Amino acid sequence: MKSRVRKAIFPVGGLGTRFLPATKAMPKEMLPIVDKPLIQYAVEEAWDAGIEQCIFITGRGKAAIEDHFDYSYELQHTLTARHKVEQLASCQQSIPHAGSFAFVRQQDPLGLGHAIWCARHLIGDEPFAVILADDVVMNPGGASCMKQMVAAYENYAGSLVASVLVDQNATSSYGILDVESEGEVLKARHVVEKPSPEDAPSRWAVIGRYILEPAIFDPLDRAVHHAQTTQGEIQLTDAIAALLPETPLYGIKFDGVRYDCGSKVGFLQANIAFALERPELAEPLKTFLKTLDL
Repeated sequence: MKSRVRKAIFPVGGLGTRFLPATKAMPKEMLPIVDKPLIQYAVEEAWDAGIEQCIFITGRGKAAIEDHFDYSYELQHTLTARHKVEQLASCQQSIPHAGSFAFVRQQDPLGLGHAIWCARHLIGDEPFAVILADDVVMNPGGASCMKQMVAAYENYAGSLVASVLVDQNATSSYGILDVESEGEVLKARHVVEKPSPEDAPSRWAVIGRYILEPAIFDPLDRAVHHAQTTQGEIQLTDAIAALLPETPLYGIKFDGVRYDCGSKVGFLQANIAFALERPELAEPLKTFLKTLDL
């Protein structure tokens, strides 16, 4: 059966200040995990979940993302002439079907909620996914995080978020669920944006994967036009909370390991983890790691 979730939004307008100077002239979403940029992992996850249209919310200096998913005729001609079959295939696998990608400019960096609002005319009246490239989820041999969420959406229609348990002292970095019932899927009565550890209603944090109803654009629209911001930004979690209880909120406890590639440590961890999954890299890397005085 064809999924009802056919579109995904990729907010890629951030400045990537935590990775300066590397991101001064390069989008942070183009930082590579081994030999593939973060944004390609995100797009491939969407494709694995049956997503048909990818909508990128971009900003200034992000043209490299659009170029990455386009034909590079000179490069492909050179690889073909030199019989570099494997390299040619790796370049071609990132090229989408014609008309399946759209790019929208977010002029002002007013937060994740504002980025989602910028895609409202392309979403229409149907549920959609949101994927943040900073969060990379590894699940070797299994379904991607978004594919698991799309499957869950068939039984838990509403606002779906991917959830992980975090340390109590880390709650101020996440949206945190106020959990009403905990089972295979979390049912939440509320979500709080970046609460202090002493005020956090739980340790269940929201990471960068969402499936949302089009009704989310109503509170986002009100926030945009009335400057309703949290910490100077229009927060997506505030809009999700505004839909409760009419639109229920569920936390999906997915299979896989999440790496926070918005942090330098998480980015390095992801590179090591993904490299160890590559047969041609695993043994040399293990040998090198053993030489370190850890």
